[in-house]
Amino acid sequence: MTTSLLVLGPMMRYVDETSASIWVETQEAALVAVHAGGREWEARTFVVHGHHYALVAVDELEAGSVTPYTLEVNGTQVWPEPMSGFPPPVIATLKPGKPLRMAYGSCRTSVPHDKSGNRSHGVDSLRAFALEMASGSGQAWPDLVAFLGDQVYADLTSEQMQQFIRARRGIEAPPGKELKDYEEYSHLYYLAWSDPANRWLLSTLPSAMIFDDHDIRDDWNASLSWKKEMEATSWWHERIVAGLASYWVYQHLGNMSPQERTGDAIWQRIAGHSGDGELDLSVELDSFAERANQDPVSYRWSFCRDFGDTRLIVVDSRAARKLAPEDRALIDAEEMSWLDSRMRGGFRHLLVATSLPFLLPMGLHYVESWNEAVSEGAWGKLAARAGEKLRQALDLEHWAAFQKSFRQVADMVTEVADGKRGPAPESVTFLSGDVHYSCVSEVERVSGSRIVQAVCSPIRNPLPRLMRSFAAIMSFGLATPLGALAARSADVPDPPFRWSGVKGPWFANNLACLEVAPEGLKLWWQTGVVDNGDHQHPRLERVASLTLAPRSASPARRL
Repeated sequence: MTTSLLVLGPMMRYVDETSASIWVETQEAALVAVHAGGREWEARTFVVHGHHYALVAVDELEAGSVTPYTLEVNGTQVWPEPMSGFPPPVIATLKPGKPLRMAYGSCRTSVPHDKSGNRSHGVDSLRAFALEMASGSGQAWPDLVAFLGDQVYADLTSEQMQQFIRARRGIEAPPGKELKDYEEYSHLYYLAWSDPANRWLLSTLPSAMIFDDHDIRDDWNASLSWKKEMEATSWWHERIVAGLASYWVYQHLGNMSPQERTGDAIWQRIAGHSGDGELDLSVELDSFAERANQDPVSYRWSFCRDFGDTRLIVVDSRAARKLAPEDRALIDAEEMSWLDSRMRGGFRHLLVATSLPFLLPMGLHYVESWNEAVSEGAWGKLAARAGEKLRQALDLEHWAAFQKSFRQVADMVTEVADGKRGPAPESVTFLSGDVHYSCVSEVERVSGSRIVQAVCSPIRNPLPRLMRSFAAIMSFGLATPLGALAARSADVPDPPFRWSGVKGPWFANNLACLEVAPEGLKLWWQTGVVDNGDHQHPRLERVASLTLAPRSASPARRL
């Protein structure tokens, strides 16, 4: 056996009751085969800029089954690795009627898991979770892990990534230490997913992903001024094309169900290829990425999945923005219509995953809504220029900074919670990341569904302690009354409802989990802890937990 033929993966991606999608990157053109339960499924690789990939569609599985599998490349078994010390990888299909259990989080940097890396970036919560699951501790497996943005950092690169960059180009010229092209993105993904523990976890645990700004660049599509500034550089075009092309390959392809893949033009080129040679998608994928950037309506990155009585909607809050001052929107009209059609009752829980928190702390919400108004001219041109500088300096570009979009979604959520879009669920829960602290907030309501937000950020990229104090002051201190006054001075209407914190904030690296249980929606956050200097084997420790009981029962309570 050898793993030299396998660069990255296998990664368990979309899984439902009867099928699974397994993604790999190989060293060369290859026939990739998955063996499980006495059967075999195959896929030939396709190539993008010299890198080889395959997605093996495993079908006609038994619902609710757990089946060990092996993976071959050109007839040689490459997974599982011999003597790895990890349990055999398995394909675990969904069981009809089983309540959803999932993990989620955002913001994960790729630095070594040694003393130095843990000192600068903290313990990787995903890796601590992987080691916990490998230990057979008895913790139940999630059905899915959802990564809600900043899976990679294309702008804030590690020393390991910079070594790779220096080996192929001068780092003094733009974009310097940032990523330049597809080759550098491919190496960044390798650094992100090649640790043995994480690699084993992702070979068994199905995953879904959506980008945030750092997957491309800090403040991606924050404003029209930001976009024009980037487009004026010599390197941005190559960067955005490489970023979106690699995102489709490494992240988005695995989000799609087999049915959704049939409607994807790029995938159909792969599935329909019948020639003897390997299909080279380099030019076509670059053209697709350029088109998706210039015309966001041409492709949808958002997706929706139903898990029995729970619906999960994952929203693209970056690429689908409209930035013209007269018609600013965090998601464009077509994307809003798509979201509107899926914001429905009739489920026990409606989960809305967005990389950016929908419900910022009230003070910060007011500040961002004020900044949007000022930046777009409410106080004149001079103030608008200052407002734009402040927007980019302080990352004031969440839902609150796109008031039209915020109010549209707030109306949808309220209608769902009031039973105007079908039977009201027990909860409408936003799952978010981005802000580098975790917290739980709830809309103040006396009837209908509970409207809650549960943030998990970061998985591994904590704020410096000084920044934590600043974030707390901006989010939970004087920003509330001062922000409200500022927003009113710019004629920004009050939000359509009020909300407040239920739990948090806490700033440690975390991976959150949720479970639909008879008593309500259970949520908990877990972090990695190093004992006795053993940085390679952190233990998993619970940081916080609560249960969101139905409104007819009791308020959120600690487990």
